[in-house]
Amino acid sequence: MLSGFMLAFREGLEAALIISIVLSVVIKIDRRDLTVSVWLGALAGVVTSLLIGFGFFRAGLELEGASEELFEAFTMLLAAGILTWMIFWMQNQAGNLKSEVENKVNQSNGRTQIFFISFLAVLREGVELALFLLAAGFAGSSRSILPGALLGLAAAVLLGFIWLRSSGKLSLKRFFQVTNILLLLFAAGLVALGVHALIELHWLPAVVDPLYDLSFLLPETSVPGTLLSALFGYRSSPTLLEVVAFWGYLVSVLLIQAKNKTPATND
Repeated sequence: MLSGFMLAFREGLEAALIISIVLSVVIKIDRRDLTVSVWLGALAGVVTSLLIGFGFFRAGLELEGASEELFEAFTMLLAAGILTWMIFWMQNQAGNLKSEVENKVNQSNGRTQIFFISFLAVLREGVELALFLLAAGFAGSSRSILPGALLGLAAAVLLGFIWLRSSGKLSLKRFFQVTNILLLLFAAGLVALGVHALIELHWLPAVVDPLYDLSFLLPETSVPGTLLSALFGYRSSPTLLEVVAFWGYLVSVLLIQAKNKTPATND
């Protein structure tokens, strides 16, 4: 449930913030007649996202055996890749998000443009969320993913409303910094689980299987083990290649982030 909540809250909040910014600009320029286009675009984005998510889900159900395992591996690795891109994008662009959305709205001339600004914002976050939840379902208990996601979306809508009512003065910088760390660990777990699935298919070598066994200390069936498995891809007896994949991904992304934060020096 926690992974579903975290993913839905983060993705839902980004969409809610964009919609809130669009609404605030529309109100600011005294074009309240455009608010209907904003809500219709958001609703269309939600419906389209649900249809695409349902398509992902049905595609996974129709596969069996090796094809199913390959689909799971591909989904988890793809979700990890998109999460990584999202983390880097938010790190570099979060400070300009409000001004960019405001510029787009100010440059729009009518209802159609406003509709598509809202539609594309919600659709992008919705499709990403559908993929992330599908991957999270493969990583942990799929039954608890949906309730957690619904709670996360509700919390995101509430915070977006609070942000709008506060006239955009509420700072969310710290929130995105914390969730970036959690999403980075979640993505690392997806990479390790994707590699595990490929090892099960004999597409990759295990190298050492298992590298260690912590089942006596923290079994995957325990409450903490289940939570860690759903959030960060924990396995009590992983192979060497899975451990290398997890830490190799994590260290690589952290090094790239540190390099991007280093201010350029003038020779």
